[in-house]
Amino acid sequence: MLAQQLAETNGEAVRLIQVRGGLGAVPGVRMAGVHAGIKKRKSDLALIALPGPHVCAQVITTNEIKAAPLLATNAHLDADGEAIGALVCNSGCANACTGERGLRDAQNTARHAATLLGLRATQIVVASTGVIGVTLPMDRLAKGLDRAHKSLAEGPEASYDAAEAIMTTDHVPKLAAYAWHENGKRRVLGGIAKGSGMIAPNMATMLAFLVTDAEVSRASLTEALREAADGTFNMISVDGDMSTNDAVYCCAKPGDALASAGLRAALAAVCRDLAVAMVKDGEGATKTLTFTVSGARDERQARTIGRAVINSSLVKTALYGEDPNWGRIVAAAGSVGAGMNPDTWSLYLGGSTWVERGAIEAMSEAEAHHVLEEHNVEARLDLGLGEATATAWGCDLTGDYVRINAHYRT
Repeated sequence: MLAQQLAETNGEAVRLIQVRGGLGAVPGVRMAGVHAGIKKRKSDLALIALPGPHVCAQVITTNEIKAAPLLATNAHLDADGEAIGALVCNSGCANACTGERGLRDAQNTARHAATLLGLRATQIVVASTGVIGVTLPMDRLAKGLDRAHKSLAEGPEASYDAAEAIMTTDHVPKLAAYAWHENGKRRVLGGIAKGSGMIAPNMATMLAFLVTDAEVSRASLTEALREAADGTFNMISVDGDMSTNDAVYCCAKPGDALASAGLRAALAAVCRDLAVAMVKDGEGATKTLTFTVSGARDERQARTIGRAVINSSLVKTALYGEDPNWGRIVAAAGSVGAGMNPDTWSLYLGGSTWVERGAIEAMSEAEAHHVLEEHNVEARLDLGLGEATATAWGCDLTGDYVRINAHYRT
């Protein structure tokens, strides 16, 4: 157990217990991460086998160009969304913009995994991440699946292997899990994710796989997952770009129940931890910005302005340069036409007042510069209009980001 925290969902207080292991914290989930040969050396194929049929909810990219695995999985969820049995994800090749062959490759990946696990192909979720416009080496992938199937295991170590196998430019695997109690039973939600670049606040560029042993209807799980993604994965930015393969999948024990307050709180906590881990691991990033908008008329206004600020290249570069150029923050906030009043907003940095009532600077440049020297910077913009609040997370934009992406394929 790492820590306990109180969360409030729809007015109901829930005690969440942070636990280790990501997916490995969920009883019965077996995983493996292997080197299939899609990448030269690093592991590149993850297989996650569920303990029996699960309902599966998804939130996917809004990009009009969608990769073949998303199209194949959409069809599988239409056919067997109440009985998903496994998830397969490769890194190194996005299998996007690969035409009919790409769709067949995604379907054949599912068929091969289904044969190994004694399932129908439509019970398999498939996902890919990596270079766009390259086809999958199916012979190597099939042999890798064979090895992954033989290596399936429960627990944190297997979860770590699976999380490592879905990484692209990530430096570290990303895992999170929380437990809670309801109706006398301990429930767990765990997840793994990848994401480091092409991260924009609109179903941010990432893949995440979540599993819980809680029972819930698919419709209610879908609604709860979308709510969690809106407040977490859709509130982060590394560079403002959106990929073709973004998706988060959440699997749960099938049931008729609505998502409980505990499940909703755990979803929000796991998604938040994975989302923040992505911006901390942003390509070339040296600093993380936690930006809160308070005093908004409603949550939509707060989120719109929060996303605009953490997605601004000028804010990101000022953060990298530790330059207390607060005008960039305010300009980004006002650029989206969300209804700011120029006379009521105030800006806070690290808990101190930075700018009051839209014009008066209350903090010296030297004080602000000192706060900006920290690796984790917190700022808040109070709009002075209402009670709504939202938080967004971003990182700085550095020369290393340019270097990484200038040579991504070479």
